[in-house]
Amino acid sequence: PEGDPLPPLPEGCFALQDVDEAAGELVRLIRTFKPHVVTTYDENGGYPHPDHIMTHKISMVAFERAGDPSYYPEAGEPWQPLKLYYNQGFNRERTVALHEALLARGLDSPYGQWLERWKEHGQRERTLTTYIPCADFFEIRDKALIAHATQIDPDGGWFRVPMDLQKEVWPTEEYELAQSRVPTSLPEDDLFAGIRNN
Repeated sequence: PEGDPLPPLPEGCFALQDVDEAAGELVRLIRTFKPHVVTTYDENGGYPHPDHIMTHKISMVAFERAGDPSYYPEAGEPWQPLKLYYNQGFNRERTVALHEALLARGLDSPYGQWLERWKEHGQRERTLTTYIPCADFFEIRDKALIAHATQIDPDGGWFRVPMDLQKEVWPTEEYELAQSRVPTSLPEDDLFAGIRNN
C-alpha cells in the first residue's frame, strides 16, 4: 500500500490474520517437516510489504514455540529448529555492485531509483552474515519467481540484469543470521554451518 495516510488493508488479507492462530499452523508444519533451519523476512518485510511483515511476526513466534510442548499441543511432537535467518536479497551492497557493473558495461540499470529511495528514506543497512554461493542455480531461482504469476512481470525490472553479469559480479544469495541455538562463526557460506557436525 502507498499513500499518506496508508489506505486500510483489505478485509481477510494475510497481513490482518491473528498472529497466534497463524503461528499455530506454522508450528504444525515445523513439527511435521522438522526443519533445522528456518528463513523468513526481517521485521521490515524486506521492504514494508504488510504480508511480508506478518510473515516475519508469525515466523518469529513459531520458531520460539515449535519446540515447547506447552504451546499448540494439538500440533504434534515438539521440534526446535536450530537456526533462523532473515532473507536479505534486497541489500545495498549487492544492488550497488550490480548497478555499477551495468553502467560500466554501458547498460541501463534498473537500480538507480532504488538507490536514491534508500538514500531519501535513510533505510538502515542490514548485517549480512551468510553468503551462499548459488550462481549455478540462478536460472532455477528465476523460473520459480516467474511462476508467481500474479506478482512478477517476466519482462520487468527483476530480470533486466543479464544472467552472465549476475553470476560474475554477485554469485551469492545473502542472509542475516537472526537466531542460532548452535555455535557458529561469521561470516558463513552455509545455512547449516554449526549443524552438520552436531
